[in-house]
Amino acid sequence: MKIAIVHDWLVTYAGAERVLEQMLDCYPHADLFSLVDFIPDDKKGFLKNKSVTTSFIQRLPFAKKLYRNYLLFMPLAIEQFDLSSYDLVISSSHAVAKGVITGPSQLHLCMCYSPIRYAWDLQHQYLKESRLTEGLKGWLVKYVLHKIRIWDLRTANGVDSFIAISNFISSRIWKVYRRKSHVIYPPVNVNSFGLCREKKEFYLTASRMVPYKKIDLIVESFKDLPERKLVVIGDGPDFAKIKTLAGPNVVIMGHQPNEVLSDYLKKAKAFIFAAEEDFGITPMEAQACGTPVIAYGKGGALETIIGFNGENIEEATGLFFESQTKQSIIDAILMFEKTLGNISPDKCRLNAIRFSPEYFRNEFKEFVDSAYQAFKANRPQNLDHEPV
Repeated sequence: MKIAIVHDWLVTYAGAERVLEQMLDCYPHADLFSLVDFIPDDKKGFLKNKSVTTSFIQRLPFAKKLYRNYLLFMPLAIEQFDLSSYDLVISSSHAVAKGVITGPSQLHLCMCYSPIRYAWDLQHQYLKESRLTEGLKGWLVKYVLHKIRIWDLRTANGVDSFIAISNFISSRIWKVYRRKSHVIYPPVNVNSFGLCREKKEFYLTASRMVPYKKIDLIVESFKDLPERKLVVIGDGPDFAKIKTLAGPNVVIMGHQPNEVLSDYLKKAKAFIFAAEEDFGITPMEAQACGTPVIAYGKGGALETIIGFNGENIEEATGLFFESQTKQSIIDAILMFEKTLGNISPDKCRLNAIRFSPEYFRNEFKEFVDSAYQAFKANRPQNLDHEPV
């Protein structure tokens, strides 16, 4: 079986790249394709030293920093990959990778992190955050997203089976493409985070500082909790804004190495998570350390955190707040402090283990191998008649 894995773009080692790393562990002989590859050579260990076939976008001016600006050309670029010699094509897609062209004798499975967020249900949020709701540039971006939606919906027909990273994403796939999907949760490297039962007197949040992460909301909430300490790890476009919002009880640390983040995750009283995420890896890493999570009760967090409901304290690994408001976060923190002594670090760790890389590899390989065997068994031999 000759296999191709197609990834959107390789510019960093984040959530999608962690999934890709495990895919390559499952299928080490697969060939790898990506629109661009700007991963430094000394950071390419997760790619198993594979050479990457890239598109013409790799060679366009300023692509290393401005590759996202070439969104309009990405559908054309992804369609230029000649995958006709492969039996199995696996697209690793949160943007355009699923749009590769395959034939009737090839099985195409899509590991879908989400339909293109900024083209579908989150378009208006992205336009507001980018200040593109008005003006000539705004109308141009809206037109490009309109064309992307048409292409994105058409190319969904070229996927034989979708894999979603959560039930939340599965519902988004159904809404956008009207396609069912099989849920396989992404891997969390729980073995890199040791269990710590002794906690210190501070809360922690860690994230890239972009608007939808709502780090500013968490920081502002602690202005009304002056006796409680908050540590913030991460950087991004909103860093300066968030730093100006911080009171004397908030420590803004900026970007930190994984070792430092891990140490704070272990020692924090609780991890606070205010974004509506597709899955959310950092809350899982916190639980792997035995640290409870106070999270916004929407998105993937509902599937990865066992929320306290007033009765399940022995099983709970955190609790949820209902709205992205200061008062809702404050109420959740006060409720958490009433139950703090009863949320077990061991239960948090046990909950995280079910998202380990080993679990992911077993489920992913079983699904792919089963799908391929079924595809071979049902492959039409005579293409003059209608496929079964």
